[in-house]
Amino acid sequence: MAHRLRPIAAAALLLTAATALTACGSEAAESGEQISIVGFAVPEAANKNIQKEFVKTDAGEGTSFKTSYGASGDQSRAVVEGLDADYVHLSVATDVDRLVEAGLVEETWDDADNKGIVSNSIVVLGVRDGNPKDIKGWDDLVKPGVEIVTANPASSGAARWNALAAWGHVTENGGTEAEATEFVNDLFANVVSLTNSGRDATQSFLGGAGDVLLAYENEAILAAQNGNGFEYVIPDTTLLIENPGAILKDSSAVSQDWLDFVLGTEGQRQFALTGFRPLNLENPGTPDLAAVDLEPGDIKGAPDSSDPYPAVNNLLTLEKNFGGPGWGEVKDKLFGDGKDGNPVGIVTEAIAKSGKAAS
Repeated sequence: MAHRLRPIAAAALLLTAATALTACGSEAAESGEQISIVGFAVPEAANKNIQKEFVKTDAGEGTSFKTSYGASGDQSRAVVEGLDADYVHLSVATDVDRLVEAGLVEETWDDADNKGIVSNSIVVLGVRDGNPKDIKGWDDLVKPGVEIVTANPASSGAARWNALAAWGHVTENGGTEAEATEFVNDLFANVVSLTNSGRDATQSFLGGAGDVLLAYENEAILAAQNGNGFEYVIPDTTLLIENPGAILKDSSAVSQDWLDFVLGTEGQRQFALTGFRPLNLENPGTPDLAAVDLEPGDIKGAPDSSDPYPAVNNLLTLEKNFGGPGWGEVKDKLFGDGKDGNPVGIVTEAIAKSGKAAS
């Protein structure tokens, strides 16, 4: 499949963006400034590799890192409550918006050409070896006897991407919102494991729960790299995952250099090597590996070494299909929590109807 992308120019991608932090770890350097990274769980491996490359540069020499990774929403709330952060890498932009509202991140964090996005992936359907349930697409997930593993939208950004992809499978293929609501209800009725984060969902599936895992493509590739691979299906219609990154107002001086590096060729190269689709501003979701100094065979763990990031027949995006940039009315329509005058979202209600916990 032809992958025609604009080369990633570091100068064009030197922007600020925002995300949130996760569980704790640290890396020390002998001298220099420190960057406290707070992120959602999924990109931890990629960020660690980027850190190793950053400290080799003049700007990053001597920099040390303190890191925290977990569920995106939980991480965002923790930063508001005082968790130390210089740079956040969150799953969804709404978790950065929370930091803007708290006065911690500039309102202009997503004004640059990349709209604050630092990493991309797509929603895929993880299946058991040999695909015994013959899962080919979204409609197979609502059949009787199919058990689904996914994260909880109340805490996890990954879960919101999953649910929006399921919703869009109906609404962006000619279905009504009533039909999409019915589909979401049926899907969550088949959920057997509703975890706190996307990484927890992957671990639950690898531990034997369920027949199908709603996942990031990069999670499947990284699992294979770690010897825990699972097969996955890319549905004909799926969603481009756009993870934001941003520096805080009172961040250490080197934090802007870090963000610039993340958005440059080497940063995006490291994302690609750990299963993410490197950013392409002209054709989102269609990576040009040559632009980040890679060849297809360099991406270990992908099912097809000649085409590790295949084109999607109908790739939905927030901006093209759901009124973006940003989550706009989709946030409350699907995920409203019913608190402080907010509506109860369609997905929130589907989880409640299913009898699964929504906390």
